[in-house]
Amino acid sequence: MHTFRSEVVLDRPVEEVFAWHERQGALRRLLPPWEPVTVVQEAPDLTEGSEAVLRLSGPGAVAPRWVARHTGLRAPYEFTDVQVSGPFAAWRHHHVFEPAGDGGCRLVDEVTYELPLGPAGDRAKPMVEARLRRMFAYRHRQLADDLAAHAAAGVPPMTVAVTGASGFVGTALTAFLTSGGHRVVRLVRRAPRVPDESAWDPERGLVDAEVLRTVDAVVHLAGTPIAGRFNHRHKESVRRSRVAGTRLLARTIARLRAEGDGPRVFVTASAIGYYGADRGGEVLDEESGPGRDFLAEVCREWEAATCPAREAGARVAYVRTGLVQSPLGGTLRIQLPQFWAGLGGRLGTGEQWQSWISLDDIVGVYHHVLTRDGISGPVNGVAPEPVTNAAFTATLGRVLHRPTLVPTPSFGPRLLLGDEGADLTAFASQNVHSGVLAGAGYRFRQPDLESCLRHVLGR
Repeated sequence: MHTFRSEVVLDRPVEEVFAWHERQGALRRLLPPWEPVTVVQEAPDLTEGSEAVLRLSGPGAVAPRWVARHTGLRAPYEFTDVQVSGPFAAWRHHHVFEPAGDGGCRLVDEVTYELPLGPAGDRAKPMVEARLRRMFAYRHRQLADDLAAHAAAGVPPMTVAVTGASGFVGTALTAFLTSGGHRVVRLVRRAPRVPDESAWDPERGLVDAEVLRTVDAVVHLAGTPIAGRFNHRHKESVRRSRVAGTRLLARTIARLRAEGDGPRVFVTASAIGYYGADRGGEVLDEESGPGRDFLAEVCREWEAATCPAREAGARVAYVRTGLVQSPLGGTLRIQLPQFWAGLGGRLGTGEQWQSWISLDDIVGVYHHVLTRDGISGPVNGVAPEPVTNAAFTATLGRVLHRPTLVPTPSFGPRLLLGDEGADLTAFASQNVHSGVLAGAGYRFRQPDLESCLRHVLGR
């Protein structure tokens, strides 16, 4: 048997750190995004015998499922996960929470494990230990940052309805909110399976107003993915999925507010596409005017659809999101195989500006907007240091230790997306900054691109 130990001192009380681990969403927040692991089932709590189920994929997946059972609970000081089935011959993860310093907490993670294949498998121990060091460094940073964000907000638990909760951003946001002690009601386009789900159908104009009556805020993330060939059918789906759903929610909130009830806050996604794709190096902020292309028109209609809620007295904000960086989704997920193969390079001239943000920071922006009463209207969800495509390419290559000498010719994206789609996405140039976030005191977790990429890729 081998033993790995890692610890961190947190400036939050033992009881608070332990309670965070007890809540739904904690496991999802702690899983490194570069690992080929997805959560099938979170354990309902930490009580004896409760189980979490993970799915493994990729070339290192010795077993397709990893089942971990909780045992040894002594709240708020310790609990243990024991592998029931999975990739190791044996695995035991002991979590210890100890008082430290001035009301802080020392979290000790001790993993005792046995590799498969006996002595032959033990040759992989250095690689496993290196992987564990990367994983726990990530976990401890995530935990510290999440606890700090919730403490800084200083708000009582909220009930938040979320559309698009199973999407790229929605999955991370809901896990962040629930592990922080808030309740999330997921609006889903199927029959509800658990108590905190409610069916809605924006195409048919159906949403349960009685469910929305019970929530403090609504976050609207749902919409057809923009990626795809920009033919008439795709463009109409992009437009309709955003505008119809936003209008339905805004009108429902307005009706409830007129009755003296319902959500006080409505936050909807938007995009930096609002500013148009051909702004070159012009510095853009929330006061800048809109563009005139298709995506700019969609964003204007999208945001305008919130008007009924705003006119009824709800606080309304729309987050104009930049390029979200994570190997779990977005453009980075598409780019990584090419860069890992050493075939990455600038796109076209590489002079186009890319306004990006980490997945954790876009989650943080939504949380900041939800919990700060003074924020309304447009909010640019972008990191403070946009980069050119050439600079992005060089940074990603440096982080991965891969060459970036092969430029991607412009005809590639045009073949996949069509001329309009390529111009509006792949070759868009938007140098966007957020005066609202700066003025509202938002603290970025990853303010520069290299720190962001190293964190999300474990490099």
